Amino acid sequence: MTAHHLLDLPHHDGSAVHVPGGTPATGDVVPVRVRVPRTAGVRGVWVRTVRDGEPRVVEATPDGGTDGEDHYVADVVVHNPVTPYRFLLDAPGGYRWLDGRGVHAREVPDAGSFRLATHAPAPAWLGDGLVYQVFPDRFARSGAAAARPVPDWAVPAAWDDEPAGDGPLAGTQLFGGDLDGVVEHLDHLVDLGVGTLYLTPVFPGRSNHRYDASTFDAVDPLLGGDEAYARLSAAVHARGMRLMGDITTNHTGEGHEWFARALGDATSPEHGMYVWDDPATGGDVARTPDGRGYASWLGFGSLPKLDWGSPETWHRMVSGPSSPIARYLRPPFDLDGWRVDVANMTGRWAHEDRTHEVARALRAVVERERADGALIAEHFHDATADLGVGGWHANMNYTGFTRPAWSWLAVDDSPVAAHGLPVRGTRRPGGSMVATMREFASSVPWSVTARQWNLLGSHDTPRLRTVVGSEALAQVAAALLFTYPGTPVVFAGDEVGATGVNGEHARTTMAWDQGARGGGPRWDAGTLETYRRLSAVRRASTALRDGGLRWAVVEDDAVVFLRESPDERVLVVLARAAWAGATLPRWLLATGAEPTALYGEVPLSVGRDGLAVPGAPGVGVHRLA
Repeated sequence: MTAHHLLDLPHHDGSAVHVPGGTPATGDVVPVRVRVPRTAGVRGVWVRTVRDGEPRVVEATPDGGTDGEDHYVADVVVHNPVTPYRFLLDAPGGYRWLDGRGVHAREVPDAGSFRLATHAPAPAWLGDGLVYQVFPDRFARSGAAAARPVPDWAVPAAWDDEPAGDGPLAGTQLFGGDLDGVVEHLDHLVDLGVGTLYLTPVFPGRSNHRYDASTFDAVDPLLGGDEAYARLSAAVHARGMRLMGDITTNHTGEGHEWFARALGDATSPEHGMYVWDDPATGGDVARTPDGRGYASWLGFGSLPKLDWGSPETWHRMVSGPSSPIARYLRPPFDLDGWRVDVANMTGRWAHEDRTHEVARALRAVVERERADGALIAEHFHDATADLGVGGWHANMNYTGFTRPAWSWLAVDDSPVAAHGLPVRGTRRPGGSMVATMREFASSVPWSVTARQWNLLGSHDTPRLRTVVGSEALAQVAAALLFTYPGTPVVFAGDEVGATGVNGEHARTTMAWDQGARGGGPRWDAGTLETYRRLSAVRRASTALRDGGLRWAVVEDDAVVFLRESPDERVLVVLARAAWAGATLPRWLLATGAEPTALYGEVPLSVGRDGLAVPGAPGVGVHRLA
């Protein structure tokens, strides 16, 4: 018996198929379209909006359709910066609501409603190719690296040594990668279809990760200094790619020049830039050797917390003429934007919450310096409340993509699948993955969903290959990454099958010598070809880059979904194991058209009853129109 499909349910998303392109302004009237399969038996459609906190209901009117669907359209008045709306359907057995989480025969909260936002979306270039994340110490060493003195905090490591996964060595093991080493391997990125190179911090610190900056005024000499960063920028842009930096707005390092002055003089401007101990708050506090307490990231004394209630913090970080946010967007560095570390904690402490204010200010500076600049947040849990306020363009989508993808594809009872939680992970069915993805995506405007940074792992997580345990499931995961709405992000090494049991252990070096020989234990040439091909398929498809998302089949071991733009429809089949297969409606194909296989081994055939999807494990990506 074949699986039931979901294409007999009404559908809407925020893509151009259903909502006119462009960012609406306050006062605009936006026509929104809903597609209703004739098999649903719907007798009438209304759109419900919320204006100034009060619901309004407007009847939708018929607007054509296809052989299998009727289309309805209704006007939504954009009266607020974010305007929620959902559809009311008059159907046999009682009314239904259609929102971003699906169709419901019950009352639902507004949290799942579709949203129109007047905030401009992320720049289009962010979604043109994949984002490639480089951890500078582990990517490549130039010839100049060996001559640089090793700092007192560091423990030198050979390039092929295994990264430490815990203990003091995890932060002090120095492999010596540098920025000119990145320049020497940019052709690898071009071949992979990279659109944006994102580097974790390049400021000097007392760790290999450099999130403990000792200054924002210069690039770490261990990486080659300011001149090397400028050379990298020029080389990246010459190849038609973009370059994004990484900065900490929540904290500095304890060795930062500002913190040194703050500790040395309680009357200094710098002293007011940090959050000092208040026992009543019960927050994360560290102490100096003489007993003075200060707020810090998760209690780590090496990362003292900035106080965004201080005008001096605003001046130094954002508004001042030499603020790092602005300075590195200018020549000679010419960054195209920032990824902001610990964005979720920035400006938040006890009763104070200035996070949205800080995010909007950062975006204003980015867009002042570069009209098409990008601002991405790091937020490891539920970022939805922070993504609709006109600050961050998008977020590193751990909760809306990484965690649910891992839960579906991970080795059962995996010790690394629970994403940092103190419990072992459990493999979950496809319905659990899809419900999580829909819930998080429905809580933000489509303009955010369309540019979220989707990732299968980063420098803060175990490696994908370790999580899923096989090349076959890694291929399914990669196909999901490149076909799901948003911007695919690849941590350097995932494309060649790198392994690692936690974030520190996953920060492995690139085995360039093995790559030059065509492969080896740390360079899986087959996985690299998978990433290259999927990246090329995505770049060539308007539906995969910018189209909407419609779930067609959701089973324990398989999911099937459509990506649709005004001029293209692509069907994606992903199966972690053998399943029952499904038959989809014939009207999905354009008149007279045949499916075109774009990638994968799972075929699609056209029969009298419709489109037959076999129950084979693996991947199939097919163009239908």
